[in-house]
Parts: sequence; structure tokens; C-alpha cells
Amino acid sequence: MKIRLFVLLGSILLFSALKLPAEDGYELWLRYLPETDPERREYISGILGQVVLDLSTSTGQVIDEEIQKATRGMLGEALPCRRDFAKRATLVIGTPGRFGIFNTDAVRGELDGVGPEGYFMGRVSYGKRDYLVIAANEPAGALYGTFHLLRILQSGSILTDRPITENPKIRHRLLNHWDNPDRTVERGYAGFSIWDWHKLPHYIDPGIKDYARANASLGINGTVITNVNANAVVLTSPYIEKVAALAEVFRPYGIKIYLTARFSSPAEIGGLSTSDPLDPAVREWWVAKADEIYASIPDFGGFLVKANSEGQPGPQDYGRTHADGANMLADALAPHGGIVMWRAFVYSHEIAEDRAKQAYNEFVPLDGRFRDNVFIQVKNGPIDFQPREPFHPLFGAMPGTALAPELQITQEYLGQGTHLVYLAPLFEECLDSDTYLPREGSTVARIIDGSVDNREQSAIAGVSNIGTDRNWTGHLFGQANWYAFGRLAWDHGLSSEEIAEEWIKLTFGKDPFLVGIIREIMLSSREAAVNYMTPLGLHHIMGEGHHYGPGPWVSGGRPDWTSVYYHRADSMGIGFDRTASGSNALRQYAPEVQEIFSDPETCPDAYLLWFHHLPWDFTMKSGGSLWEELCRKYDAGVRSVGRMRESWQKVEGKMDEERYQSVRSLLKIQEIEARWWRNACLLYFQSHSGLPFPPDIEQPEGTLREYMNLRFPYAPGIRPTW
Repeated sequence: MKIRLFVLLGSILLFSALKLPAEDGYELWLRYLPETDPERREYISGILGQVVLDLSTSTGQVIDEEIQKATRGMLGEALPCRRDFAKRATLVIGTPGRFGIFNTDAVRGELDGVGPEGYFMGRVSYGKRDYLVIAANEPAGALYGTFHLLRILQSGSILTDRPITENPKIRHRLLNHWDNPDRTVERGYAGFSIWDWHKLPHYIDPGIKDYARANASLGINGTVITNVNANAVVLTSPYIEKVAALAEVFRPYGIKIYLTARFSSPAEIGGLSTSDPLDPAVREWWVAKADEIYASIPDFGGFLVKANSEGQPGPQDYGRTHADGANMLADALAPHGGIVMWRAFVYSHEIAEDRAKQAYNEFVPLDGRFRDNVFIQVKNGPIDFQPREPFHPLFGAMPGTALAPELQITQEYLGQGTHLVYLAPLFEECLDSDTYLPREGSTVARIIDGSVDNREQSAIAGVSNIGTDRNWTGHLFGQANWYAFGRLAWDHGLSSEEIAEEWIKLTFGKDPFLVGIIREIMLSSREAAVNYMTPLGLHHIMGEGHHYGPGPWVSGGRPDWTSVYYHRADSMGIGFDRTASGSNALRQYAPEVQEIFSDPETCPDAYLLWFHHLPWDFTMKSGGSLWEELCRKYDAGVRSVGRMRESWQKVEGKMDEERYQSVRSLLKIQEIEARWWRNACLLYFQSHSGLPFPPDIEQPEGTLREYMNLRFPYAPGIRPTW
């Protein structure tokens, strides 16, 4: 009996020892877990054992804190940095002027081409010794270089003899928060806003600093903290004081703060009778407001504006143009170095024109009329963050204007907070698209980074998925999309595969089996979602208002807010004809693009029903009919999620139980909802085609009426009306 008890106790102790520590996802990709391999510990110690650092700036102090966090986590002992140069230094971090090593020709030569935010990392000979250095022209560059080094050490990689020289390809790399003053988040699926306006400016949650750390680790250097559906209250003096308190936290991390500007603010909070951008009193009001903001926030970034879109006020209310409105704000900000990001997401149901064409029609005639500090912020596609869209025709069509792509990190149309959908392939798909304007090779990425038109100004924005949920993003894999946006904003030449592998190693560990399984899940997830939601170029067929779940039957009211407006299914066929025989939206693209998409025989299947209305019996490239292909795509999406679930089960025990079970539960929800999408959509489209389902797919369950009667009054992501 004693022997059995001893064996039992031993087994319990062994199980406890093997069980991985609980994690809740709060640490993101900055976990700094203990390094157990002796050789690896020695290698890390050989680099971080004695760091010499310029501690005279607030950013230098942040670097010191980060290195102490890293060494405490990986080596078990926090190793503070030295402020004075030492011959036995293992790493020297700084900018020219502080230490003699940075004034050598070798370092200065490397820094000539990296700009204010870039950095050089490599071995440098100085005083008959070789030192590893991270050198930058400005403290922010030194911070980015430090995070790069820590990323290498965390992921199990080693530094090669080849020096690393990096410079961000895009200058302004911003998150856009759609957060309201009452702390609700429009299209947010991770809890409430992290900005606690009620307690600001006197209390700042410690998590705000961790938010800044996470962004800086990716090279994100700006954040718009308020909703594009703006509230003028954020421009009042009490709120400017609150914003200034946040800016104090962000500043050492190289992050500028931006605000959304409600266009009607002069009349709403300024006591004026008008907000006409050509009225001298209105212009003076904005100048005074900019002066007030910069007096409190010297490094304020500027304004993001949604105007004359979805009910928001704008210059057209006064018979003025978008250029009139944007330039008024740009003139107010210019003396301080601020920028205006003017959103091109404009459309109106009162215009009898394909919604996909309206932004192009409004903005292209204004090309060259915007101030140099104005960016036109353009969604990746011409409709609205759909699971798949062709690139927006504005890219390449406005050579005289700075354009900034707007990518959605939060998954409004991609399963919201319950679906695992890795978005790097979507971002990459847009950025790599060739516009052929003005010539072949003019990709969206090269247009927005300024290399096509030799433009110095460049910007990119991502709509944030961050909230008060402990793991920041609701779904653990939502962190990967925040990470991917930041890495692509820094270097759009990175691949989805590279970014996924980086994130997995930093988030879950270096085990090759685990990395391989999760990488496969991530890289297949976006195509799976497209298939079970909107295959073959279908779009905008989600539920009404909340956008949760399928709603291909949505009709009535504003046509451009319905689903039937976009898929146009009838007894003859399905799809939106955007060729010359239809809305001719295709004409807004370069001739080379038109040639690819205009013929259904050459149009890629992925965009077929975006550009063409085709009969149900149209013969696809696979040899089957359009109806059969549509059914099989929907079914393939469901099957893909089933494989994702099976694959995830293989990593049980290779990570902490808490995060494993969280993802496992959400994958179950995703498979249920993928079936819901497939069943509801195919039953609805069958009511038009009148054709049977192919026998080789899982037959849709339920009735169309049952799916149409589902209601979700408390679906997340929309602002409460009470």
C-alpha cells in the first residue's frame, strides 16, 4: 500500500513538474521565457551580459527597462545597462556623439542611409576589440534595433557575421482605434476601450505602457485613439489634457498620438454658426485649436477625418470639396509638422452608381489639389474590408497625391472575435497587387511607400483589434494580425510565412513540430474563411447592422446596405457585372488589369462574381458548373476548419493548457459557424438556381426560413443604443 501511494505521489509530482506554466496571453510576443538550454543561455548571456547604453534620454531608459525584463525572463536575473563605456562590454547601444565607437567611420557610414528610425546592428572594431553594436541616428531607431535583437534571441536564432541594416519602408505606421468616449468600441471584439477617459489624466492604467511596448516592438509609431465616427468632445480642453497624459507614456516609445476630428466641431463646440472650410472664422478656429493641442502635446501627429460618409459631417455640406476640407485642416497643422489623413471611404445611396466606383469618382478629379501634408486614406478594396476584394482602383490613379492604405486588423467581416483567420495573406495580397499605373511593377506597396512617384511622405493604417480583454485581442490569434500589420508596415517585403513563423515562435515556443502545425493552420485559415463566407468573388452578404453571420437575403432600405445589391442572384445566375456591359467599374483600373478581369474565361476564380454576372451552368476552369463550384467552395471551407481543429489537437501538451483550451473552444465555434454560413448561403442561392446540391458535399441542414429568422440583438461590435 505504501509503495502504491509513493508511486501515485511520484506520478502526481512528475505531472506537475511537466505541466507548463499557465498563461493568459497578456504578454503577447514579449514573453521572455526562461532559457533552459545551457548553450543557449551562454549565448544570450554573451550578448546581454554587459550592455552599455546611453541612458540620458527617456527612450534610453525604456531600452534599459526592456533589457532588464528580457534578462530577468530568459536568464533569471535582471541585468541593468551601464551608462559608461567599458572595454568588456558585450553590446553597445546608442546614437552618434555619446560613445566614441559610434563616431567611427564604420558606424557613421552604415548610418548614412538608415534615416531617423533605422538602425545598424553588427560587429565593429574599436580600440583593438570587436563589439556588437546597435547604432541609430535617433533614440527611436536604437529602440527598434533592440527589439529586433530581442526577437532574434527569443526565437532561438543566432546573429550571423552579416551586419543588419534596417530602415522602415513607410514613414507613418499607425493603428486606428475605433474607440468612443464611453469606452465602447465600434467593430471591436475584445472588450471595452483601453482608454479610461473617466480616470485620465490623473490615473493611467499600467497596461497603457505595455500597449506602447508592444507597438514599439513592431515599429508602429503612431496611434489614432478615437473613432472615425468622431465625437467633438475629444477636442475640448479637458480631453486634450487627458490625451496629453497618454502622449507622455507613448513618447519614449517613439509613438505619436493622433485624434479624429469631427468636421462640424467649430459649430458644435466652438460657438460658430457654421463649419464651412472657406469661412475665415472657421479656419481661424482650427488654427487656434491646433495651437492649443500642440501647446500640450508638442509631438502631436495630426488628424484623421471621416467626412461626408455614412452620415458624418463634411465640406460637401457647404458645397465645398474634400480638398477644401482637408487643406483647411492641413494648413492649421502645417506649422507644427502635423498631417491630415482624409478617408476616401465615401459613398451615397442617393447616387445611382455602383458603390465600388464612388470613391474613385469623387477623389480622382481632385488629384494634385491636396496639400503636401495630406494623405488620402484608402481601404484595401473598393467596398468595405470584405474577406476578399480586388485592390482599390484609387491606388495608382492619383499620382499627384499621397495615398495611405487602410487595412482592417479587427475582423468585422471575418468571423469577428470567434474565428481564427490569419490576415497577413489578405494584407500581402493587396500590397503585392500590380496596378500597372503608371507602369508594370507599380504595386500598391510601391505606390504607398513613395518609390513609384519619388514621394518622401508615406503612411499606412490598420484598424485596431485591441480591447480590455486580458489577451488584448479577444481571440488569441487576433494577436497575430496585430503583429503582422506592424511587421508589414515596417517592411512590406516580408512574406506571410516569415511573419507567421516569427509570431509562433515568440508566442508558443520553438518546438519544430508545434511551429509546423500552427503555421499550417494559420496559412490556410484566410482561404478557408473566404470559402465558407464569400467564395468566387461574392461580397457583402453578411448579417444586417451587426455584420455577424450570413445574410444573403438582406434587402429593403438603402440598396447599398443590402446583400442582394451585391450578389444579384436570380433564376438566370449570380454576380455583379462590373464590365462594360454592366456598371463598368472595371474601367477605373489600368488597361492591363481590365484585360485580365474583363473576360470570365481569364478572370481568376477568386474575383469571378465580383466582376461578372454569370449563369448557374457557366463552365468553370475545373470543368464543373458555376453552381457546383459554388457549392464545393462553401463545403471546402467547412472541411478546412475541421482540419484546423484536428491539427490543433496535435499540439496539446506542447503549450500551456489555458491557451490551448481557449483556442480549442473557439475553433469548435468556428466550425459550427462555418456550417451556418455554408448552409444558409447555399439554401438561399438554391432558391434562385433551383438546382440540387452535388452529392459529394455535406448536404446543408435546416430550412432557409429557419436561418432567415435568426436574430442577434446583442451581437458584439456595435455601439449600444440605450
